[in-house]
Amino acid sequence: MNLLGHNNYFYIALSLTIAIAIGSLISPKIGLDIVMQISDKILHSGSYFLLTTSWLLAYGKKTMQLKSTMLVASTIFIYGIIIEILQGALTDYRQADLYDVFANFSGIAVAIIFFVLVLKKN
Repeated sequence: MNLLGHNNYFYIALSLTIAIAIGSLISPKIGLDIVMQISDKILHSGSYFLLTTSWLLAYGKKTMQLKSTMLVASTIFIYGIIIEILQGALTDYRQADLYDVFANFSGIAVAIIFFVLVLKKN
């Protein structure tokens, strides 16, 4: 039994998607000091882990099929690449970083493994 309804997972996933976009494109001076103390790559991995998990939960039973799970993961991976490109193109205080893309991918991969091994079974 889900504690949150299907629609609530969607709103959580959408909110995380928007928060990552805003957090990725604003000046780092605006961010919280504690965020700056955390390794940038750990922050990327953790953010994309949460983002992927939230979207997999939002899709619910559809993600029981591998094709749907891979579609969610691929879409989030492309989203991360777009965010990196926008950082380089739209801001002068951030830059696109290929290592950030790798960190995003690692968060996505761990989320899929976690989802398949733990959440799908429940």
